[in-house]
Amino acid sequence: MVLPMALSLSVAVLLLGAGLFLLWSARGKRRQTGVPMGRVVYDDTGAWQECPRPLYSRRYLLAGKPDYIVAQDENLIPVEVKPRRTAARPHLSDVLQLAAYCLLIEDNFDRAPPYGILKYATATFPVEYTPQLRRQLLVTMESMRDDLDTAEVAPSHNHPGRCRACGYREHCRVRLD
Repeated sequence: MVLPMALSLSVAVLLLGAGLFLLWSARGKRRQTGVPMGRVVYDDTGAWQECPRPLYSRRYLLAGKPDYIVAQDENLIPVEVKPRRTAARPHLSDVLQLAAYCLLIEDNFDRAPPYGILKYATATFPVEYTPQLRRQLLVTMESMRDDLDTAEVAPSHNHPGRCRACGYREHCRVRLD
């Protein structure tokens, strides 16, 4: 059956409009997640595929699963989403977590990302992966490994609420509350 020309044109315009709407909607969703433009090559959120294996570095004895890795040209950009976090600037712990993902990408793919992205509920923070940040991460990891051999480690904060939410609370002798 052949559709009249006017009806065919109407259907084509309707399909084009629907396609443009879906494209616009998808870009809005991408902006909400903090995922930059590029091809998503790793997704630990379970939204598009089964959760992938963690990245692992034998050299640094480090493993981790960023929420996303986005390929932009030759770069692989890690994205970490903290949907309940609100802050005017990123927390150091989140920056170091993102730096750990950058280090894992560097070690697994032989190329360091130029930056990573932290997405909080109300803001998105690009974090440059500099030699200084890399060095700070390695020093922090060394300090954490030293703490593993210590019988008692002092809290790294002054927030009783964090202690109340800690999974090691019942075994801790230095909790703040």
